[in-house]
Amino acid sequence: MKISPIRNEEDYKIALNRLEEIFDAKKGTQDGDELEILSILIDKYENEQFPIDLPDPIEAIKFRMEQMDIKQSDLIHIIGFKSRVSEILNKKRKLTLEMIRKLSEALRIPTEVLVQEY
Repeated sequence: MKISPIRNEEDYKIALNRLEEIFDAKKGTQDGDELEILSILIDKYENEQFPIDLPDPIEAIKFRMEQMDIKQSDLIHIIGFKSRVSEILNKKRKLTLEMIRKLSEALRIPTEVLVQEY
C-alpha cells in the first residue's frame, strides 16, 4: 500500500482508479484500510477543487416546501401574515432572525443556508 497526497488531476484519476479496484475490500484488511484512506483523500481533494455553494435561501425554502407538500398558506404560522409570506418568497422582504430560526426548525433547513444574502 503506497498512498500519497492528491495534488493534481492526474493524482486524482489514479486515486479514483485504485479506489474502484479495491471498492469491495473488507474492513480491517490492508485493502480495507487503503480504501478508507483513499476515500478521505479523494473527499478532501473534491471539496477543495469542486466546492458546492450553499443554495439560495428562498430557493431552499421553496424546494423544501415542494418536498414536504407545503403551501404558502402553511407558512403563515411560521412567518406571519399571508402578505409577509408572499413578500419573503418573492424576495421583496428579508428574513428576520426569528423567521430563520422558525423556518430552520419547521422545514429542517440549516441556518447557515437561511442566513445568506439573497
